[in-house]
Amino acid sequence: MNNAAHNQIFKTIKAIKPSLVKLLAVGFLWIILVSVGTECSAQSTPPRSLLALSKSDHILAIIDPATLKVIARVPVGSDPHEVIASADGKTAYVTIYGGGSLHELNVIDLVGQKALPTLDTRPLMGPHGITFVDGKVWFTAEGTKTIGRYDPATGKFDWVMGTGQDRTHMIYVTPDAKKVYTTNVASGTVSILMDSLIKPTPSPNGFTPPAHRDWTQTLIPVSKGSEGFDVSPNGKELWTAASDDGTIAIIDLAAKKLNATIDAKALGANRLKFTPDGKRVLVTSLRTGDLFIYDAATHKEIKRLNTGKGAAGILIDDDGSRAFIGCTADNYVAVVDLKTLEVTGHIDIRGADGLAWAVRP
Repeated sequence: MNNAAHNQIFKTIKAIKPSLVKLLAVGFLWIILVSVGTECSAQSTPPRSLLALSKSDHILAIIDPATLKVIARVPVGSDPHEVIASADGKTAYVTIYGGGSLHELNVIDLVGQKALPTLDTRPLMGPHGITFVDGKVWFTAEGTKTIGRYDPATGKFDWVMGTGQDRTHMIYVTPDAKKVYTTNVASGTVSILMDSLIKPTPSPNGFTPPAHRDWTQTLIPVSKGSEGFDVSPNGKELWTAASDDGTIAIIDLAAKKLNATIDAKALGANRLKFTPDGKRVLVTSLRTGDLFIYDAATHKEIKRLNTGKGAAGILIDDDGSRAFIGCTADNYVAVVDLKTLEVTGHIDIRGADGLAWAVRP
């Protein structure tokens, strides 16, 4: 660039009024601040995420379990109750319950932090309990007294079975997908459903149909109001707590019979969960806000800890160090240290209820 060009640039700069220079500088600074703010607010989903449903705000909160900060809120349907993540941690499924009257599974892209097209479960009504096993979504449909299954690979509902029981509510599926357990709250029963090989009886006319697979049901009577339940890590026992009389029923799964009943006085019992090592059992009360902690071997109460006015969903860290309790009436998720057995923090979620882990390999 020659001297004449330099001089022309210098004259142009001097000609610009100081006020205009200041205005341009402020505008440029504003652009930078907006850009930085946008980058800071758009946080990516961590490989391991805590998922929490808000009944009040109708959102699925994606939480960083290390910082306990909500990093994203994704809208869901009008009455979300339970949530589960796919095995690869990329997708969440939310049941939209409506006391048995609604018919939606909401699908959430956890990486993109956005809702995907909703699944209409009709004619299966009132989806509630949900789990993800063997690449498929299994759920209870309380309004039609059934259990259904959705295959994400084919985009189809590929199996359904009726229980004939009232308020078929929560669900557990064994890792091999050959057994399904569910509580029937109003009937006061636990269903044990088994995928069995049926060997037909020869008919008098000489025709014998081939053997085929079918599902059979065994009903175990328990107290009415038995809702929250879990299966021990070794697969030998099923524990369920009853909201009506506060008892805990212990079922021997091999024998398919009630083995013991604990008079826990856990009135309003809502959810029950084993710690990963199988040594302790946690029970929440939606009526009192208490968390009951039991010794799984001795069946004795270790501690009763108040978490608020009403405690519901339970989620436990894989290492057994913390429990997360969805305190619906208190509008938070309580964080409980399972070594000190004390509440150590809260995560603000209005109408907190269903909880789940999402883990990407």
